[in-house]
Amino acid sequence: MAEPREIAERLLDAQVDFLLAELTGDRFTEVVARDVDSVLAAADTLIFREIVEVDQAKQTVATLIELIGGSPVIADMVGVFADSIYDNIAANHEYTLGQVVDRAPVEALLEKIFGMHQAQERILDRLTESPLVATVASKFVDKLINDFMQANRERAEKIPGVSSLMSLGQSAANRAKKVADGTFVGDLAGKGAMFALKRTNNAIREMLRDAPVHDAAMEFWDLHADEPVSGLRDYLTQKDLNELVLICYEIAVTTKDKEYFGLLVDECVDVFFHKYGDYTLAAMLPELGLSGDDIAAEILRYGPAVIAGAKRNGLLAKMIRERLEPFYTSDAVLAILAG
Repeated sequence: MAEPREIAERLLDAQVDFLLAELTGDRFTEVVARDVDSVLAAADTLIFREIVEVDQAKQTVATLIELIGGSPVIADMVGVFADSIYDNIAANHEYTLGQVVDRAPVEALLEKIFGMHQAQERILDRLTESPLVATVASKFVDKLINDFMQANRERAEKIPGVSSLMSLGQSAANRAKKVADGTFVGDLAGKGAMFALKRTNNAIREMLRDAPVHDAAMEFWDLHADEPVSGLRDYLTQKDLNELVLICYEIAVTTKDKEYFGLLVDECVDVFFHKYGDYTLAAMLPELGLSGDDIAAEILRYGPAVIAGAKRNGLLAKMIRERLEPFYTSDAVLAILAG
């Protein structure tokens, strides 16, 4: 009669062969379908809130953001992706911008932006608090006035005698400016800048509310909608795109480490639990746009190649044996076989 350990070895060999057969060919497809259905059936009895605690979910999300967001792979590939898109995807002449992006959502987005009067008012009000912005606005207004005056001067100088009078007036104005510097009159320059900024802000308000800005923006969109996607490269160079993407990535990476960003993530998790916490695990799949068939299809997309490779080099059989052998050689099993 065979010894218990010998019988255990034979049983172990038989089960390893059985499991290897389960992972081969059509049988693997049947096994995946069976196991996915079984897992979903069990998941339909498990309430999400009872399985996952809020604090656990917050920690998991934070870990994913930390590990994936700051991973070396993403850091290395950001610039490479930008260059590849510019060289290959953005160079496409077969598709037009209108075929890639629908007009309706673009129109809705612009309408919403131009209709956000509260945001516009707040931005314009805060701009008045910046002396540098006021100076820029003043220079902008001065530029408009100077261009207007220059155009009229060129016309006036064509009249005999007027050129000399204008030269005399310009000389007097320059002397007056020197006297004004550092005096009360010079102080008016700062107030003039603020006045120019307010006038500029008022013009922007009126333009956004009264002028057909939305229609003009859509007309601009329509001009580009029928052009090839490659036309977008006329707006920036490959170097510009690469640097912009890297700057945005740097902003994202440095932002994710801030305490405030953690508060935002925690709030999102709380909201998710409030909405989906009482769903079963299976009921959440349709909310995520997934089904059992989708899960099985993805397993079958990658599983066979991985398993076939592991079988070829003997690693799969070795792994199965290592998991089962402690059971078959345990004192309890050997005692049963001896009995």
